[in-house]
Amino acid sequence: MTYISRLNLSSLNPLNKTFRRVLIFCLLTQVWNFDVFAQSDDVFTIYLVRHSEKDHTSDKTSDLPLSKCGEQRAMSLSNFLDEVNLDKVYSTDFTRTRNTALPTADKKEIDITLYDEQNIQSFSNHLIENKQDVLVVGHSNTTVVLAGLLINKEIQDIELHIYDHIYQIVVSGDSRTLNLFHSTFKCIE
Repeated sequence: MTYISRLNLSSLNPLNKTFRRVLIFCLLTQVWNFDVFAQSDDVFTIYLVRHSEKDHTSDKTSDLPLSKCGEQRAMSLSNFLDEVNLDKVYSTDFTRTRNTALPTADKKEIDITLYDEQNIQSFSNHLIENKQDVLVVGHSNTTVVLAGLLINKEIQDIELHIYDHIYQIVVSGDSRTLNLFHSTFKCIE
């Protein structure tokens, strides 16, 4: 069974108690809906994000680094996931994806594990089989494909100017729920 829900958190600051309470409430609601108290070993959560903003002025055109706003967004993601237990952090082998994942990995004291964005089907199987709470940092053309594979549903593509989507997939046995969060991050120039 697959559920999809949306939650717009634009009025909530990710650092305040109200935000954390809403996030905990959403997670508990998902857990309660799945009757997972009897099968808690089968519950895990996968967070998927696109890399943060690229620095288009860089000379490294084949592997663009993060812009100043991208670096700030990566820190904001780390703050968003501050109270979330993570077992692993995955990234593709690009500077912008690794640096988006880095603040979270550093804060959680987890090494970044690279994955092949060219083999998304195999990677989605790997995530389901491992049953771990993870963060996966990818690209606009791979993040939604991976989310769709994980919930067995096609998901609308991310437009190239969108960086605020955080896909949360809660897996409980055969049930998979997708929650789409919209980051409230605002770049400070």
